[in-house]
Amino acid sequence: MEDRRTVVTIDAILQKETLTHSDLVTLLGTTDAGQRKKLYDAAYAVKLKYIGNVDHYRGLLEFSNRCIKNCKYCGIRRDNEEVERFDTPYEDLLAMAKWAYDERYGSLTLQSGERQDEEFIAYVERLILDIKKIGGGALGLTLCVGEQTEETYRRWFEAGAHRYLLRIETSNPALYRTLHPQDGHHKWEVRRDCLKTLKKIGYQVGTGDMMGLPGQTLDDLACDIEFFRHMDIDMIGMGPYVVHHNTPIGKHVLAAGGDSKEAQNQRFILGLNMIAVTRLYLKNVNIAATTALQALNPLGRELGLLAGANILMPLVTLPKFRPQYLLYDNKPCVEDSPDQCKHCLAGRVASIGDKVGFGEWGDSPHYFAEKTQ
Repeated sequence: MEDRRTVVTIDAILQKETLTHSDLVTLLGTTDAGQRKKLYDAAYAVKLKYIGNVDHYRGLLEFSNRCIKNCKYCGIRRDNEEVERFDTPYEDLLAMAKWAYDERYGSLTLQSGERQDEEFIAYVERLILDIKKIGGGALGLTLCVGEQTEETYRRWFEAGAHRYLLRIETSNPALYRTLHPQDGHHKWEVRRDCLKTLKKIGYQVGTGDMMGLPGQTLDDLACDIEFFRHMDIDMIGMGPYVVHHNTPIGKHVLAAGGDSKEAQNQRFILGLNMIAVTRLYLKNVNIAATTALQALNPLGRELGLLAGANILMPLVTLPKFRPQYLLYDNKPCVEDSPDQCKHCLAGRVASIGDKVGFGEWGDSPHYFAEKTQ
């Protein structure tokens, strides 16, 4: 049971219009089921006010798992020799994009491992141009393909991409260094500057973090939320840390006994708390209920929506390639067909009283609010 003083404090915080850093830390650390319900209800009320009860799809098309980066937590890191590398045939990518259009998804997210060579840059540019021909440009398009130069980001923006997701992972540079090899190719400052460049070009910019990382504190997470505001972020994609067995961090966590059911549930609760507190603090941004939530709890994505999220990312990746695009273990929906993913998520949305915004881009209200100021 939580101390009564803590309960009273949480009730008082939820009455505030503006939250302090200390308020963020207190809310993020809420563990009592009754108080978490109050937190999630307050966040959902803010979602209704600024977003509505409409949740939008971003059909997730993972088109290649080749990656030059070696992030210590990621299942498709360069040095993971267990992974069979793949590139989805071009005609299949266009066919799946057409399928998403026909199914009225509204938007696609193109995701891959990170590359920075000209062949890859030109390939993505061509893919954007061809997808934008479908339905006369009817599909919204988000890219999630890592750190690039300003020239590359501009090429893709001019080709028709208008949203970009690049997770900062953590706003704490010291913690960031523990997640990556110190080889000069994994610098926090470079990642932050990429977000600034994307903003300057005109993208709707998304970022996010992981919750429950080894060495991470509630203060770190509160700083992450403040970082989102400071960077004027439009959309947030974040989730609880989920172990991949064949990564340096995953092996460390498993060896230390840090992936018990209790530990997973703690990270899951932290993930929901992070969604709710971010919604309370940033109000009109897009927030995804990620698959990582469902990896730790069968009802994870529904609970994420009820905690204030409004974006879902059903898999559009060809089923034969899904087992090779595992950023973490126990990823949901790997064996489902695109049709199954669509109907499953539609049922999850309906079960909480929300509806799917079929045929809509579902752009971030925050992005357009900036334009009118």
